[in-house]
Amino acid sequence: MNPMDQLSSGALYRPSDPALVTEQLKWQDLLVQYNQTLPSEQTKRSAMLQQLFGAIGPDCYIEAPMHANWGGHHAHFGRHIYANYNLTMVDDGPIYVGDNTMFGPNVVLATAGHPVWPALRPLDYQYNMAIHIGQNCWFGAGAIVLPGVTIGDNVVVGAGSVVTHDLPANVVAVGNPCRVLRAVNQHDREFYFKDRRIDWAAIAAESGETFE
Repeated sequence: MNPMDQLSSGALYRPSDPALVTEQLKWQDLLVQYNQTLPSEQTKRSAMLQQLFGAIGPDCYIEAPMHANWGGHHAHFGRHIYANYNLTMVDDGPIYVGDNTMFGPNVVLATAGHPVWPALRPLDYQYNMAIHIGQNCWFGAGAIVLPGVTIGDNVVVGAGSVVTHDLPANVVAVGNPCRVLRAVNQHDREFYFKDRRIDWAAIAAESGETFE
């Protein structure tokens, strides 16, 4: 199997393969350049994200520094995605993120794993399992998503949570391991924080959007 094909196959492979290392370093070098851009250089950043990512839609904003094993080369982002400081992607395998998703600071998306059997550790064997994240999700600060996880649309993952298993759409999930706390419900439509009520009329006037 071609070394590059191994990255997305789920098979065991050795990331120290010279061909993989040469290709990976190219993307890591470009990522370092991205992280050295100034906050005022938004046009330059947008152009560099198009170079770095496997795919990335319009209106995405990723704070520097970002960290990624392959510089985001195996990440596929939709449109209007925001990532706060220190988004870390172990993107040896594919990462798919839907439109309008938000990442708090220090979120980790990790596709790579290693066999539990200790005899394979000195040989550096690794495998990658893709991560799939739906649209309109929000990940609190320090959340971690592990290999092979699929997360549905409209999901909120609480700060510090470790997502080890799939999460259905339209839920709030928290904890380590992350579990569904409750469904997104009518209360969430009325209040954005404790007793702070959402002023839908003001939002509609400001945004030009209509809400049912």
